Amino acid sequence: MRNKIFLIMILFLVLISLQGCATFNQNKSLVEQRIDSVLVSPLFTTAQAGISVIDLKSKQPIFQQNEKKLFRPASNQKLLTTSSALVFLGTDYKFSTSLYHTGEIKDSICNGDVFIVGGFDPEFSSSNLDSLSRELKKFGIKQISGNLYGDVSSMDSLFWGEGWMWNDDPATYIPYLSPLTINKNTLKVLFEPGEVGKPAQLKLFPQTSFFNIENHSVTVDTGKSNFVIDRDWLRRRNTIFVGGNILQSAKKDSAEFNVFDPAFYFVTLAKESLERNGISLLGKIDTLTLPQNTTKIFSFERDIKPVVTYTNKVSDNLNAELFLRVLSKKASSSKASSRNGKILIDSLMTLSGANPKIYRVTDGSGLSYYNLTTAELLSKVLVFMYSQDKTTFDAFLASLPIGGVDGTLSNRYKNSPAKGNVFAKTGTISGVASLSGYIKTKKENWLAFSILIQNYVGSASEARKIQDKLCEILFEDL
Repeated sequence: MRNKIFLIMILFLVLISLQGCATFNQNKSLVEQRIDSVLVSPLFTTAQAGISVIDLKSKQPIFQQNEKKLFRPASNQKLLTTSSALVFLGTDYKFSTSLYHTGEIKDSICNGDVFIVGGFDPEFSSSNLDSLSRELKKFGIKQISGNLYGDVSSMDSLFWGEGWMWNDDPATYIPYLSPLTINKNTLKVLFEPGEVGKPAQLKLFPQTSFFNIENHSVTVDTGKSNFVIDRDWLRRRNTIFVGGNILQSAKKDSAEFNVFDPAFYFVTLAKESLERNGISLLGKIDTLTLPQNTTKIFSFERDIKPVVTYTNKVSDNLNAELFLRVLSKKASSSKASSRNGKILIDSLMTLSGANPKIYRVTDGSGLSYYNLTTAELLSKVLVFMYSQDKTTFDAFLASLPIGGVDGTLSNRYKNSPAKGNVFAKTGTISGVASLSGYIKTKKENWLAFSILIQNYVGSASEARKIQDKLCEILFEDL
């Protein structure tokens, strides 16, 4: 009798299990049907999509299409860079910008030189520079009889990434790179009309003598405005050219440019900061490697986690590239380079169960058109990050834009049921739209996904609509 009851219970459990599997497969089939109905968009007459969706609990694929095909990732490349930074540098890592001096200090005079050693801090600002100046004064230095040097010897001489577009210059999203970085290596120019017949009025932020200004503009009270402002990027000069007519009725406006030679920009601003803080410099400014037998004064430090967050939330290219150089220093004792930084990104791929030899990584930000990756790789890295310790994964998840809430997804999913449940990195370059991250579904399941779309002409809006619709299907049906 007991054996019969036992067999009945076993059969009952098997039936329930089979019913559950059937229901899951039915749901899965419905999901596939709904996804397929979205992928018949006319966009795919020329464009291609690579898709990989993985259930984080079972680690099993839910939907895949062209998941092994190579695509340009655009800023989804930052997922590889920031993941590598959190895994290999650790969540306790700190960027450091350090002050040193040579010679003796007597009667508040440094009878030697002062060095600022760059540590690839991408968020270093003019206010941080004033902090260094105050620390110098607190150390007992009110005059420097020698020179002020910036040490940028920790990096190679390649100031741009491989495969970056020359005609993107002087946009701020394509920054020049240096271990000494300040104000994102950019300049903001505020401009407004002057008196009729006079040039437009300009104000620089930060206010500095580093730039030459050629202002040939004219304020007019009638006619058509053809005002133009630009940096002399073609000759790689830090000259701001202003020309054309500006109507006197025009409102205040601004323009922003990247800065060529950010190391010298840094030391120029450093000299001006010393002067503002009552420290005189008798010598020159330049770049030079820190010599032996120097005395350390102070280090300005910055935690890694907010830098990772800013990198992914707003898709900051400078941050990603400097992360790649810091990874390079971790991987090799030679000068920091993108090539050596890629060693640890390859290691991340291997740890994620992927073969790095079948992909191409050429930069840390995704600006390069040489990068080639797959939806499968990105989803594998997302699964790997999900399996890390809580501190590491929490830092990574917190860095991703949230649909309808913040970052580069703030204006997407606003009126969607998936609002607040899509945590993903966007990516856009010409002809490329990428979206990869996590979805917390209506049924409280967690998914890792990557949707890469490329080879279309014109706006990315249609590709983004498709990505958003696919995420909404995954949110509602799984």
